[in-house]
Amino acid sequence: MRIRIVDAFTDRPFAGNPAAVVVLDDGGGEGGPGFPAEHHMLRLAAEVNLSETAFVHRLHGDARQEAGADWALRWFTPATEVDMCGHATLATAHVLLTTGVARGTISFATRSGVLTARADGDAITLDFPTAPLTRVEVPEGLAQALGAPVRSAYDTGPHVGDLLAEVADERTVRALAPDLAALARLGHRGVIVTAAAEDPSGGHAFVSRFFGPAVGIPEDPVTGSAHTALSPFWSERLGGTDLVGLQVSARTGRVRTALRGDRVLLTGHAVTVIEAELVAPLE
Repeated sequence: MRIRIVDAFTDRPFAGNPAAVVVLDDGGGEGGPGFPAEHHMLRLAAEVNLSETAFVHRLHGDARQEAGADWALRWFTPATEVDMCGHATLATAHVLLTTGVARGTISFATRSGVLTARADGDAITLDFPTAPLTRVEVPEGLAQALGAPVRSAYDTGPHVGDLLAEVADERTVRALAPDLAALARLGHRGVIVTAAAEDPSGGHAFVSRFFGPAVGIPEDPVTGSAHTALSPFWSERLGGTDLVGLQVSARTGRVRTALRGDRVLLTGHAVTVIEAELVAPLE
């Protein structure tokens, strides 16, 4: 069985966000048709130890019709399964397209409904649901955990499950060195920290970072799912529906966002950097 490491939301190796992708046989398994048992997938995700490992298999016949999609897709951090992941979906679409097993628009049945990916020139565009933003009181201890004042905070809804925190400026986002244990105690999947770009002529409208210690991800390099919340947040404030976000982690990555009502289009590049053979059985 092949396992591939793909850098997503970047056009060069060793940048963006690496994800592992495992394309499974179509046979049944304890984890559902085509999937191994959940604990086996989690063990492999922990072994790879990237922020996400994606498992995908083709759907046929009644299963395909019932799901309304051609492929079934699940995502695991080193600690748990998650409901939504953007960069690992981009990585999966990249693998299916570049290996020739899929063409055109690819539809995935996931825990967040049917998601699609299509080739967009030399990039790939994902179609994801827009995260519903609900303004909340800034949680007690958030500013202390981040080490910076928080201007406003928003809940991003059940599928994303994150807390979005707006801070003063881009320099504040870049300089964050948060208390990860304190962030994990806040009760969200992760914390998205964002600010407007210091120089909008630099090719991006806003910046962000993502911390997910509660699900085994101290800092995620580039978080596609977070941009389903960042897109409506900044579109309302900046007055445009098509924006570019720069995630200013150490690896960095750019996400082109296009708000389309209750959907967000996320566009980025991907590069395969490792192809390997899984020799231990994944049963």
